[in-house]
Amino acid sequence: MVEKFIIHPGKPLNGAMEVSGAKNAVLPVLAGSLLTAQPCTISNVPNLSDVESMRELVESLGGNTNWNHKSSSISVDAGNLMKHEAAYELVGRLRASFLIVGPLLARLGRARVPLPGGCAIGSRPVDLHLKGLAALGAKIEHSQGYVEASAKKLYGANIYLDFPSVGATENIMMAAALADGQTVIENAAIEPEIVDLANFINTAGGQVRGAGTDTIKITGVKFMNSTQHSIISDRIEAGTFMVAAALTGGDIILTNVMGDHVKPVTAKLKEVNVQVHETDKGIQVNASESPLVAADIKTLPYPGFPTDMQAQFMSLLTKAKGTSIITETVFENRFMQVGELKRMGADIKIESRSAIIKGVDKLTGTNVCATDLRAGAALVLAALAADNITEVTGISHIDRGYCQLDKRLNQLGARIERVKDNIVIPVQK
Repeated sequence: MVEKFIIHPGKPLNGAMEVSGAKNAVLPVLAGSLLTAQPCTISNVPNLSDVESMRELVESLGGNTNWNHKSSSISVDAGNLMKHEAAYELVGRLRASFLIVGPLLARLGRARVPLPGGCAIGSRPVDLHLKGLAALGAKIEHSQGYVEASAKKLYGANIYLDFPSVGATENIMMAAALADGQTVIENAAIEPEIVDLANFINTAGGQVRGAGTDTIKITGVKFMNSTQHSIISDRIEAGTFMVAAALTGGDIILTNVMGDHVKPVTAKLKEVNVQVHETDKGIQVNASESPLVAADIKTLPYPGFPTDMQAQFMSLLTKAKGTSIITETVFENRFMQVGELKRMGADIKIESRSAIIKGVDKLTGTNVCATDLRAGAALVLAALAADNITEVTGISHIDRGYCQLDKRLNQLGARIERVKDNIVIPVQK
């Protein structure tokens, strides 16, 4: 099936948009639902292909799920959880699938999972996950591309992470939730999604303290209960819409977004001459009054500038007056959008882990291909500010992390058509 976006030169984006639930929060919470034999209801769930992949994975292990798209909620009942081995074809779609290891180990005493897939943006080893699980008492074995963890019982431990890995923090936290005794994770990740997972565990009867700081303490409980939990808003989706408004010289208001979660993005937008204000209605982004100017960016773990916003900001800086430098410190292969942006007329030079961007007067629409989720978003944003029509292929990557990005941008004034099997879905007015 050939799918692509046809993006027409458009006007500045204007209007209001509600931010969806966070992809990077709902995936670990779905994995965490395996910790309890009681029913759970998860609300504010975004309609994404990655979420569908995780839902299918939960079902393949014996969990029963029901996704109510109308209410944006998923109910999960893992009372009949039986299987400890995840299918390769499911895990290969999704990096976050490895997060089932901790819950399976805690519930069943065993987990066998293939090494995970996801976007090809660089090496993301799971050694920190396994180091933490081993410290809890798990025996770790590698065979034929699979990782197998087993333990008759897990015991609390003091664990220091060499790097504040989000996934490792989440996996260890979930396994420790049912371990015997207290676990302390030092140098833990402090992202908002970590706090959201901790809140889910706590509402189900777990005891997690310190989430959102670099030291998390988990006191294991014997079992967890039924619960209801609402997913936090997606700070990366919010940031992407903020950059879209900036690139098009627009004026938008975003609702259902936490100002603290997007502080790094807000700070950089202000640095490039975009007005950002928190109002009673939401966060207003206004780029209609002043030209964009250059700025330097260095990606860092939260609360630093997020690596998941680097590509979108690169698109923005291609139109900023002056020379900008983006330094990527989190992933070594996350400049995959550069070649496609250069095809559109951008002036970008790569030196090791830095990209030097000289602002240009205009971008020109052409045929480009999305190679990963955030690179795809960056190309869509660049196309909104280009002079001619742009065709973006590889949009399945975009659908993994953005809920109906084309339709929602159209609601703000963009002109994007989605083509499926050579059938054009018209622009929605």
